[in-house]
Amino acid sequence: MLTLYLATGGALDRRPHQPGETLPDNAVWLDMLHPTPEEDKAVEACVGVAVPTEEDMQEIEASSRLYFEDGARYMTASVLAGVKSDKPGLVNVGFILAGNRLITVRRGEPRSVELYIQRVCKQQDAPQTGEAILLGLLEAIIDRTADILERAGSDIDMVSHRIFARPEKGIRQKKDYMAILRTIGRKGDLLSMARESLVSLSRMVGFLSVDAGGQKVSKQASAQLSVMRRDAESLRDHTSYLGDKITFLLDATVGMVTIEQNDLVKLFSVVAVILMPPTLIASTYGMNFEYMPELSHPWGYPIALIAMLLSAVVPYLIFRLKRWL
Repeated sequence: MLTLYLATGGALDRRPHQPGETLPDNAVWLDMLHPTPEEDKAVEACVGVAVPTEEDMQEIEASSRLYFEDGARYMTASVLAGVKSDKPGLVNVGFILAGNRLITVRRGEPRSVELYIQRVCKQQDAPQTGEAILLGLLEAIIDRTADILERAGSDIDMVSHRIFARPEKGIRQKKDYMAILRTIGRKGDLLSMARESLVSLSRMVGFLSVDAGGQKVSKQASAQLSVMRRDAESLRDHTSYLGDKITFLLDATVGMVTIEQNDLVKLFSVVAVILMPPTLIASTYGMNFEYMPELSHPWGYPIALIAMLLSAVVPYLIFRLKRWL
């Protein structure tokens, strides 16, 4: 789907492109979502630049993602998408800055781009050039990534509380460590994708800041790019901090599971030790010998029961005294 954004009277008018329609001269932003071959040809014929394919946008080398060709800047950034779903991921978004026009190529729908479109189409003083729209898009993507990291940090704090919270007095709470481990794993994956996205955005901001092919950004745009570069770097540092915290929580959770397993094994061992003396006494009096003095004694049976009880209580009291239980 090809959507045109026309600069008219200080605003941006959104209009879907009709097959066979000639692209108007005041179309400053051409947004291509899952473009068809016909749409690719229409954009190439109008702007005079080649639209990168999906395979081109999946390349990880910086030279394949950021380059200057035919008087246009080609840039590809990985953007977080589907964060609120069970399967978040990265969507490669291509940006082509050709003169006064911006072409975006998307094969996914990142929420940050959709939010920017909704906001900019309501403004009466919307950006009127491709460069200004590109800068606004980058700011929106970085801001959205910051919001995602803030929520991830809050979720990680909640997980930390679940792991280390002291149970109420007299109440033994059973923790679902499998659910905790799954949450830690999901947040770890999200942080890894966020860091990858921020790295690609930082490279793209740096690429826009330098002169290429005799083209350079304005002073105002240069100042905006400097702020975005600092924001992206600070978010990368924060992502590293959250990643370290995730690693710590993972180690702590595994340690908690090990401690609970050791406590369970210790309990079984103590119970076995406590039951050994009564078992020994019962086994002794279960022998079928003819001459056993206690068998004919009138108090033999109560004495055997008392002996078994004492042989179980005494080890239990010793374990409690030594704080083994």
